[in-house]
Formats: sequence, structure tokens, C-alpha cells
Amino acid sequence: MHHHLSNIYFQKARELIPGGVNSPVRACKSVGCDPIFVRKGEGCYLYDVDGNRYIDYVCSWGPMIVGHAHPEVNAAVAEALASGTSFGVPTWREVALAQKIVELVPSIEQVRLVSSGTEATMSAVRLARGYTGRKKILKFDGCYHGHSDSFLVKAGSGLATLGIPGSPGVPEEVVSNTLAVPFNDLKALKTVLDREGDEIAAIIVEPIPANMGVVPPREDFLPKLREWTEEKGIVLIFDEVITGFRLAPGGAQEYFQVMPDLTCLGKIIGGGLPVGAYGGKQEIMEKIAPVGPVYQAGTLSGNPLATAAGLATLDVVSRPGFYEVLEEKAEALENGLVDLTKRHGVICCLQRMGSMMTTFFGQRGPVIDFEAALKSDTDLYARFFRNMLEEGVYLAPSQFEAGFISLAHGWDVIEETLKDAESAFKSLG
Repeated sequence: MHHHLSNIYFQKARELIPGGVNSPVRACKSVGCDPIFVRKGEGCYLYDVDGNRYIDYVCSWGPMIVGHAHPEVNAAVAEALASGTSFGVPTWREVALAQKIVELVPSIEQVRLVSSGTEATMSAVRLARGYTGRKKILKFDGCYHGHSDSFLVKAGSGLATLGIPGSPGVPEEVVSNTLAVPFNDLKALKTVLDREGDEIAAIIVEPIPANMGVVPPREDFLPKLREWTEEKGIVLIFDEVITGFRLAPGGAQEYFQVMPDLTCLGKIIGGGLPVGAYGGKQEIMEKIAPVGPVYQAGTLSGNPLATAAGLATLDVVSRPGFYEVLEEKAEALENGLVDLTKRHGVICCLQRMGSMMTTFFGQRGPVIDFEAALKSDTDLYARFFRNMLEEGVYLAPSQFEAGFISLAHGWDVIEETLKDAESAFKSLG
């Protein structure tokens, strides 16, 4: 498999774009190769500019849950496109998408559309501060909530991939109001809440972290988090930018039956186009301008193409049996990969929740937090990534990211993936 044109494009890109990419993890530095340049996506496949085809388990980092270029999504976007691309005034699809979100996500009574997950989390925290009159926020090590200044503290994801603990350009006084404790560590959380709980406006958490790899919460973690935030008058924010609509129509909160005060969404509600949202209790949401004093705006928020794609995608995932089929396929892939690692003596720990999964190389036991995730063998993962790429399977170019499966991954594709994985594992020996 050759990547001649991709290499030419990347050389030119490095002259014009910092690092040659518009998001750091795309550079593929941690897996020891240069990025492929994609020409098109169709179903569960990506096709690069050199004519190579790959089974795609990145799915645009999550949103392509129904597959690339799904005919219903494409038709909805085409219909919207015929009327224009952007207006800066209200359109009916904004209302329809808001209605669909309120119907599906159990804790959301009102919702505000934005243009990215970073905007959603940033706005939700500002709202929580305005609502409570407090300054501090608390996050968990390894949870990534976008790249706004307040969140770049032990943020996992791209920072972990590149070995960056925080970020230059973020003033100390900005992050001085951000507290961070280990995920799944109730004892550490209780200590901080007893000491500073009355000063904390919000706790934000990925209910299932997917930016240090998929790390399930312990059984009592989210319920205790809900209980303690209520006791302290702290706004609980679930960042469901990735988990939203991945585990159930109502996201992780429906799956675990733990209801936050605010929820951040993205990825799937745009059907692959840039969009995000935050929503929650009406009492809190009505603090946002123009109803309330907390200002947040977005010139292109509720873009007609993004809302059309989102509505079509949510219509597909809402159909009976959708999640059951996705679960069966994900379970089959998981079981097959686990069998292969045992057969070939590869030390790793595969963790899956719904249609999201991560294989932590060099790990024997469950990965429960960021510190444990960082002990993974990134060199071994890099070799596996390159082997799979050569076999025609595209994985996340980072040990610390989730992989995703879509409705378009057929049973024959699962079988083909496992055959490719066997070859890739053999080559690790």
C-alpha cells in the first residue's frame, strides 16, 4: 500500500499550516507515520487520495454513527443546501433539532445550539458560574472538554498523545480556579468537596471518558457525584459530546440513570457537520441572554446544513433496534479481538462501552483512571496502528482515543477486520 500523493500533500501542508494539520492528533506523530489524506467516505470505508480503501474505526471521531455519506443524511443536506448555506437569522430546523434533543435526552428541558463541543463546554461552565455566583470548577484528570483555557489541565486526548501536560499561553490565574482530581476516585473527590465545595460552581465530567481511552465509571461513581453536587449546590455538567447518542438515545445519563443539571452535546447532532449544544434545567438555561444576564452568542450557530444533517442522523438512531444491532456488532468485534490477543500472546486490555472501545497495549488489568492509562505501551500501539493501516484498517492515531463502530459496519466487515487484526498481531511478535 503506497501513500505517494498523501505524502506530497502533507509536505505542502507543512509549509502552509502549523504542523501540516488543523488538529494536532491528525499529524500521526505518536504512531510514527504521516497522515493519509482522505478523498471520500462511504458507509464504513474511507478512500484516500492514492486510491487505498480502509475500514474506518475513527468515524470522524464519533459522529458518523450511521456511516459515511448515509443516503438519508445526504438527501437532507442537499435539500437544505438548495435554499442556502447560512442566514444569521432563525430557521425552522433549529427548532426541530432542539425539539428532538429535548425529547431524547432526559435531563434537558431547554437547549442552546452552538458550533462545536468546545463552545458547548465553555458556555456551560460560564452559565454555571453565572447561575451560582461562584468561580471555581472541578474536572477529572484525563477528561478532555475542548481546548478553552480553563480545561487544559491534565486534559488527556491530544495533550496526552503529544506528551504535553498543560499548555503554554494559558495564564496561571485562569487555571487557578480549575481543580482536578483523578477519575473514579471518590475519596479524593470528597476531600476536595469538603474543603472547597462552597466555592465550586460546577463539576464537569465525561460520564464515560473517551479521551484517555474508554474508561468506564465505577458503579457508585456517578451516583455519588450527583448526590454530593446536590448537597453542595454545585451544577453537575455531563460532557456527552462523545457519549451522547452512542450508548442510548438519551446518552450515558439514560444508560446509567444519573441526571445532570447541564449536558454538553456535539458530534452526532450535526451528522458530521460542525455543531454542538448545551442544555439542561429550564431554571438554569433561562439565565442565558437574551432572557438572562449570562452572555453567549454564535453568528453561525444553528447552521441550516448542520441542523439538517443532525435531524436526519437522529431520526435513524431513534428507530427500534438500532442500539441492539450496534451492541451486537461491537460485542462481536470486542470478543474477536480479545481472542486474538490471547492467541498471539499480546499483552493488552480491551475496554468497551456500547459502540466505543479502546485497546490499552501493555496493560493486564482494567484501566480505571488517567494515571493507569498513561502506563500503556504507546510504542506497541504505534506498531499495531501501522500494521492495521497496511492491512487496510484505519484506527485512531493515538493510544489515548476511543475507536468507534457504526451501523454501516456489516458482519462481513467485522469478520474482515478480525482477519486483518490477526495479521497485525502476528507482525508484532
